[in-house]
Amino acid sequence: MTAPRLEERFIHLGLGAKAEVLPPFTGMAWYEDYGARAAADGAEGRLVSQYTFCESWTSWEMHPAGAEVVICVAGSMVLVQEHPDGRHESVTLTAGDYAINPPGVWHTADVAESATAIFITAGEGTEHRPR
Repeated sequence: MTAPRLEERFIHLGLGAKAEVLPPFTGMAWYEDYGARAAADGAEGRLVSQYTFCESWTSWEMHPAGAEVVICVAGSMVLVQEHPDGRHESVTLTAGDYAINPPGVWHTADVAESATAIFITAGEGTEHRPR
C-alpha cells in the first residue's frame, strides 16, 4: 500500500470523529463535488488540504461557517486578513508557524518565493473575490 500525499488527496474530518481520504484534487470544480459529499456534516465538517504557492494569491477568500487554521510547513508567506470593520492585519508565517482566519474574515497571502501550507478549513459557504 502506498500512503496518500496530502497535496494530492485531501482529507475530510466529519461528525463522529470521522476522517476520510478524498478523491484526487482536480481543480476548482472539485470543491463543488466536495461540498455535496460533505453536506451532511454541515458547518462542523473540516477540509484538510496542502498547497504549495510560488506567487502571491490573486484573490481573497472568506469562510463564514467557521475558523480556518493555516500551518506553514516550508518557505514563507505573509497572510493578510481583512476584518469586518475594515482593519487589515498581516502576519509572516515560516515553517512551523500557524495563523487562524476567524469566521467572516477575508484573507489572502503574499508569497515572495515559495511556501507550502496545510489548511484546516470550515469550508461551508466559502466565498471568493478578486484581489
